[in-house]
Amino acid sequence: MKTKISFEKQLLSLQDNMFNFALTLTADREEAKDLLQETTLRVLDNREKYYENVNFKGWVFTIMHNIFVNNYRKIVRSQTIIDKTENLYHLNLPQDSGFDTPDGAYTIKEINKAINSFTDEYKVPFSMHVSGFKYEEIAKHLQLPIGTVKSRIFFARKRLQELLKDFRYYSE
Repeated sequence: MKTKISFEKQLLSLQDNMFNFALTLTADREEAKDLLQETTLRVLDNREKYYENVNFKGWVFTIMHNIFVNNYRKIVRSQTIIDKTENLYHLNLPQDSGFDTPDGAYTIKEINKAINSFTDEYKVPFSMHVSGFKYEEIAKHLQLPIGTVKSRIFFARKRLQELLKDFRYYSE
């Protein structure tokens, strides 16, 4: 078992790596700082559960990942609306998607225009995926390895996000 001082020194030496990992999980500097702090405290509180023959960095990063996942699940649960009214009044309220408005139609046009600007190499698998085809079906249809299909869809999605990043829809 590590001495308390060597344990703390090893934990301190990982702070930069931990912050970078937290940043990849949260994509927000302030949230990453909070996650780093919460992880550091949890590691210190659970020092007695660490065994010498276990990869220390992996153990710490697993704790951080688990905290992140649990916090995410907590947020999702807190944002879930459960309608307990007798006639489900809240669930039956009309939901405005924005697609019936000229602005909503313009949004669809912009998305389609962005997708159509892709080369067929990216446009075809991405369009098929959006249409509901599974990766395996796309790979078989296009006679490509499944990894190639997944990467093309991934890069098409990233490109679409990049092209539409400045677009904002504000409902009045």
